[in-house]
Amino acid sequence: MATLELKAGRPALVLAPMEGVTDAPMRALMSERGGFSFCVTEFFRVSQDVPYGRAFRVHAPEVRDGWKTPSGSLVQLQLLGGDADKLAETALRACRVGAPGIDLNFGCPAPTVNKHDGGATLLKYPERIREIVGAVRRAVPKDIPVSAKLRLGWDTIEPIHRNAEMAAEGGASWITIHGRTKTQGYMPPAYWGPIGEVRRRLGIPVVANGEIWTLDDMRRCRDETGSEHFMLGRSALADPTLVHTLARELGLPSPAPATETDWTSIFARFVYFCSLQSDSQYYALCRMKLWLRMVGHRHAYAWLDPLKRALSLEEFFARLPGGSVAAASLPKWFEPENPLDGTPNVRMRVNARRRVVGAVQPNVL
Repeated sequence: MATLELKAGRPALVLAPMEGVTDAPMRALMSERGGFSFCVTEFFRVSQDVPYGRAFRVHAPEVRDGWKTPSGSLVQLQLLGGDADKLAETALRACRVGAPGIDLNFGCPAPTVNKHDGGATLLKYPERIREIVGAVRRAVPKDIPVSAKLRLGWDTIEPIHRNAEMAAEGGASWITIHGRTKTQGYMPPAYWGPIGEVRRRLGIPVVANGEIWTLDDMRRCRDETGSEHFMLGRSALADPTLVHTLARELGLPSPAPATETDWTSIFARFVYFCSLQSDSQYYALCRMKLWLRMVGHRHAYAWLDPLKRALSLEEFFARLPGGSVAAASLPKWFEPENPLDGTPNVRMRVNARRRVVGAVQPNVL
């Protein structure tokens, strides 16, 4: 069984877990394009009942292929919750079905999550971070890494020092630090300096995360933190070639540089991976509309707004440069009798059989 490793002297680029965004189709696409060392799942919430193997397969279809994406990249399972014993038992059960690593979410800023004793609310209780990390570390096999994802603090940056120390004392193999507080949400700036202070004090690897949109950003982050491990989220989706540029800078395997981003081919490939998850074209259409919001965060392409108004995949691709060619090769599972209601930026909830059963507003980043 393959396991994850993150070590000094071995640079790494990690695809960030983003609820409703970096799901299985997106992980498949991004890992296939190359540059990422491994992926982390969206958070798996552990609240009342401890789940069994089937729940993991629904949450991360890669379970069926040894926790690997179709292109062979390993996928780490992220757990979220506040009950140390339940998290430990869940982690153990995940390892029994092959999970190559466990990540613990102490950074999600969503109010609903925080009100239910999960995510960033635990940043206010350093000893609980140690308790949770320690319980999971003791529960899973020694060769399975257990990591923790933290923010700098709830509303100030000082707590990161104590919280990171507690995660390390609990036995974390590495920690990922998002350079913002909970109250910042995803508003700039990201503060990289404290990440470097933590890295220099702890004896474990530290992954830097937050506001790495360009090669210059990564270089400045590296200078401030001393880190050689980086996590990319929104920036990787806004510019799918960014990870290739950063991988070359770090000496990691990467495709040859592209002169420009071939969005038409990228979207078409994403639709293919969506078709493996759902038999409705509207699942793919809504997922891409959500993606467009991140593209628009960094680019002002003329085709962005027209795409947001598309009511079918055929219409979506017809509005892209070269889209008519791509549309001809799209999966033939269109459902014209099930029209989209025109509501922008929705995503589909998929049940255990991975079939679309409804639409919900996304928790966007």
